[in-house]
Amino acid sequence: MSDFAFPERLVDGYRSFLGGRFGAEQQRFRELAESGQSPQVMVIGCCDSRVSPEVIFDARPGELFVVRNVANLAPPYAPNDDYHGTSAALEFAVMGLRVKHIVVLGHAQCGGVRAFAENEADPYMRPLSPGDFIGKWIKLIAPAYERLGTPVGPLEDHVERLALESVKQSLENLRTFPCIKTLEDRGKLALHGAYFGVMDGRLRVYDPATGAFAPVAGDAHAAALANPRF
Repeated sequence: MSDFAFPERLVDGYRSFLGGRFGAEQQRFRELAESGQSPQVMVIGCCDSRVSPEVIFDARPGELFVVRNVANLAPPYAPNDDYHGTSAALEFAVMGLRVKHIVVLGHAQCGGVRAFAENEADPYMRPLSPGDFIGKWIKLIAPAYERLGTPVGPLEDHVERLALESVKQSLENLRTFPCIKTLEDRGKLALHGAYFGVMDGRLRVYDPATGAFAPVAGDAHAAALANPRF
């Protein structure tokens, strides 16, 4: 088979989908095709292949409206002639689909956050300078980095703190969108921050009252770790 043929892994996966989930949820797909989508939750996630919102939240088709970008960033409101993929998705989710929740889903071992931290630690290294887009995009992390101040301790610890702080920054950026701020003030839209541990599968949710990320479903998480399925 040519190296440029459609990936066989995807064909195999599609066969598995047809024999499994599609067969079980065929009526669900038919209903979605006929009546359209009406998800209640939008998730802003990372492009990282290890962090799929649909998998983490065991979502059925039509339940989540997902947009993924490098480092799960929500930009501030900035209407101009540039291209704004994430902002366009936000506008559609809020104004078109009328979602009731927006979740910014960060995660451990995020390459985008680490690249930004490394770049700031050694500005002469400039690991992202050869590219045209990533370096500018992850500058959205800068306010979170500045709030944390001078890195203390191992880089890995600082990167995790920065990833968590970046989720908070994205929540602040979301509130610069007039439609989001208005609906949140009216109690029609809720914003949430969450953080997923790739290695241990632990999900933590941001508590604005304390400023901390607290684990959820702790009993279920402990049980899953104690009884892994192979």
